[in-house]
Amino acid sequence: MLAMGTEEWELYPCSYSGSQVIEYRPVSEDEDGEDDQNGADVAVSLDAVLPDDLLEKVLSLLPVASVIRSGSVCRRWHEIVHAQRHAWSKTVPEKPWYFMFTCSQDAVSGFAYDPSLRKWYGFDFPCIERSNWATSSSAGLVCLMDSENRRSVLVCNPITKDWKRLPDAPAVGGRTADYSGLAFSVDRSTHRYTVAVARSSQVPSEYYQWEFSIHLYDSVSGTWATPFTGVLLGWRGGDECVICDGVLYYLVYSTGVVMNDSEHRHCLVMYDLDARHSSSSSSHTSLLSMAIPAPCALTCGRLMNLSERLVLVGGIGKQDRPGVIKGIGIWELRRKEWHEVARMPHRYFQGFGEFDDVFASCGARDLIYIQSYGSPALLTFEMNHRSWRWSAKSPVSKRFPLQLFTGFSFEPRLDIAL
Repeated sequence: MLAMGTEEWELYPCSYSGSQVIEYRPVSEDEDGEDDQNGADVAVSLDAVLPDDLLEKVLSLLPVASVIRSGSVCRRWHEIVHAQRHAWSKTVPEKPWYFMFTCSQDAVSGFAYDPSLRKWYGFDFPCIERSNWATSSSAGLVCLMDSENRRSVLVCNPITKDWKRLPDAPAVGGRTADYSGLAFSVDRSTHRYTVAVARSSQVPSEYYQWEFSIHLYDSVSGTWATPFTGVLLGWRGGDECVICDGVLYYLVYSTGVVMNDSEHRHCLVMYDLDARHSSSSSSHTSLLSMAIPAPCALTCGRLMNLSERLVLVGGIGKQDRPGVIKGIGIWELRRKEWHEVARMPHRYFQGFGEFDDVFASCGARDLIYIQSYGSPALLTFEMNHRSWRWSAKSPVSKRFPLQLFTGFSFEPRLDIAL
């Protein structure tokens, strides 16, 4: 169920009948004139004479939000919107929406922001009951993992409300991992998807050694596999990873044992997903031997796949106090080197009010969202135009000082089924 302003969108109406044929009598300019020989004219609604394929084409030109609402016009339109999903595969891809909600133990409901129409919609997210879920999205689907047990994994289409619970992700040695990152990738042509869970756990009695494992789920086989296990010395994992162009990227953090003053505390490791099909020893080469240092001293980093380009949004730490944020930068990885794309202008940085050293950021295609956990303000950055812009004012308001907000982006699509 979605709501826009005070209007509600019924996804599955049941009280509508088909098109109507309306009879009316014409009004003559001559008051004394007589009706024509038929006694009446018949006005036929356009919907009654429009074939299904043309109606589908007309609806496909509308924004997704309008398509959803059109499903409430009548039974025929409802069936076309919700049953003819192949018709929507040819629609022009829309910019990703942003789903914002407040952190609580209540059922997850919030507001979705449509950047094309610059509107917020009331939005009840399907299938999840609490807000403490890790998320990753790709090509219209969203993958979610319970942040408490880090094993329960769901996949859903937020627009159609379809969802599916996957088999539980493998545990590490039968115990809960200290850190787990979630990545998700959907093939846009076949709709086959891959779920990656990267786990990191401290080796018992070894403070500087961390067990690291990668677990992959394939939607075709319906099973999990564990293609990589190893030990990271001096580095631990976190919750930030992404799949981009067939490679899993994972942001790791230094424990301080192998660092000098010139080294940064964040590092990017990578794993080629095609290596899981190879039995060669190269697939188990130390990940740290190919690691890529962060572009600068970061307070936090957020990884995202923008049209198969790996992008990092990070908080820039002060030189003398690296844990204190002084700005936000955006970098793109090209041939294993970071290239700075932009830095947030100071007026936007100040516009958030208080900004912690960690924040929410995500995106898809060419659009990046940035949000402070302590504020419902939402800032967008378009990669292609290098332009910053505030979203329309969020309908969410802060009700108490310590209230926290978060969110994630997803592409609104009607044609992706599970």
